[in-house]
Amino acid sequence: MTSKRYLIIGGVAGGMSAATRLRRLDEQASIIVLERGGHVSFANCGLPYYLGGVIEERSSLLLQTPASLGSRFNLDVRVRTEAVSIDRAAKTVLVRDLVTGEEVVEAYDALVLSPGATPVRPPIPGGDRMLTLRDIDDVDRAMGELEVAPRTALVIGAGFIGVEMVENLVHRGLRVTLVELADQVLPPLDAEMAAPVAERLRAAGVDVRLGTQVTELAEDAATLSDGSTVPADFVLGSIGVRPDTTLAAAAGLELGERGGIRVDDHLRTSDPHIWAIGDAVEKVDAISREPRLVALAGLANRHGRLAADVIAGRDIRVRDALGTAVVGVMDLTIASTGWPEKLLRRTGRELRVIHTHPASHTGYYPGAQTMALKLVVDAETDEILGAQGVGGEGVDKRIDVIATAMAGGLTASELADLELAYAPQFSSAKDPVNMLGYVALNAAEGLTPSIQWHELDAALEAGDVLVDVRTPAEVAQGAIPGSVNIPIDELRERADELPAGRLVVHCKVGQRGHTAVRLLAQLGREAVNLDGGYLTWQAGEAARRDAEVREPATAA
Repeated sequence: MTSKRYLIIGGVAGGMSAATRLRRLDEQASIIVLERGGHVSFANCGLPYYLGGVIEERSSLLLQTPASLGSRFNLDVRVRTEAVSIDRAAKTVLVRDLVTGEEVVEAYDALVLSPGATPVRPPIPGGDRMLTLRDIDDVDRAMGELEVAPRTALVIGAGFIGVEMVENLVHRGLRVTLVELADQVLPPLDAEMAAPVAERLRAAGVDVRLGTQVTELAEDAATLSDGSTVPADFVLGSIGVRPDTTLAAAAGLELGERGGIRVDDHLRTSDPHIWAIGDAVEKVDAISREPRLVALAGLANRHGRLAADVIAGRDIRVRDALGTAVVGVMDLTIASTGWPEKLLRRTGRELRVIHTHPASHTGYYPGAQTMALKLVVDAETDEILGAQGVGGEGVDKRIDVIATAMAGGLTASELADLELAYAPQFSSAKDPVNMLGYVALNAAEGLTPSIQWHELDAALEAGDVLVDVRTPAEVAQGAIPGSVNIPIDELRERADELPAGRLVVHCKVGQRGHTAVRLLAQLGREAVNLDGGYLTWQAGEAARRDAEVREPATAA
């Protein structure tokens, strides 16, 4: 029996997962990996931390070399080698050595495309000054500029990678400006969840510029669309990425409506002998079931393995993509899965939204840290549509649990019944995920109706009365204008003091508000809870201030 010949274009997460999995399944096959860059296996998610000096040794980023991969897996790995074109009829690829210029033709029985994505670069004067971080060559260029000892830095784009870059440049001692076109940092999050991140960045001395963009880069400064100028000795861009589909498109492979390579549920392209994986490929969104671009290392690794399984004749299942992600910024952990509320509102779905502010573990055990959790639920089916978390330790594991529940088809109310590990230093007897489930169950059963922070103004304008059930000492530290203060422990005896009309009750985080709503309902009053309490309202108001329209500067 003739051994198979497998050709993989692109290394790193997806390509190398496919190559090593194929070897484990087929010892006799000839497996060739073509990588345009100089390194085929490196920790691209660690690049910002090497830039910031957190990861001290460059060698720590280099996971495998062509030699080590050849020794362990008998792979023919060729770096600085470009796939020029694909001849689908002949099942061959024209390959060029980028060092010598020599070209050869390589045949394949199965071809895997893992070309990744390319950074978006703004078409502005001086735009060639902007550095990006996608591979080792990029980080080497950036480190070369940092050796000149710049004092100021500009980061363009406040997405997950952008805020990582900011943190690491601050760690290096640079004075950093962060510019973002959207009216909030971390645009994939809802505004009230992102607001504490912007606050933390500003507290660290970062000049956060929202609702604006860079229009020109000079030698040591940048001009913004509002007419202002900011210092910029060093410039890093994190505006986003586009799927690299040049080779696939030239070969006549079908592209999807989002611009990525279209694949079926076995990761096969429109050519039955070609598979595609990684950032260049469209995934199926777990919420909408529509095509989506998701550039995440976890998916690339998993899909590389799955493509290899299919090629080797194994049965697989490619799950729809939730887009679960996490980032750390200035001692905050920010994580999300599924869709944010702001996007779901546009779909017209009836939603229930839950905010909580639990501690990472029991309050009586030292070191507990507060987090903000948000759950977005389909009001008709109780399906979990998305979750976000911001805070200290423990945020990541709560979002991971919710992502797992979503993958398993659990409803929001069923989160209450999850049996999760508990000890005082790790959690509470009722884990924060369980508490989300309890709140969801109360809402589903109609026991505790609620409104959101962004719905409060309209409710008050319609005649509702806002009741603050916190203590006077809490109120003295900050209160929502126009509220009536009756502490929860006095509410039963003082309920007759409340004005007529529907009552909007709130406390600090929502728990005492829930108790108040249940009490008032049984006293014959119509009452709703302000979801997430004062802390969520406060974060929402901070986000609203950031979103205020900025008038462009006019010439004198």
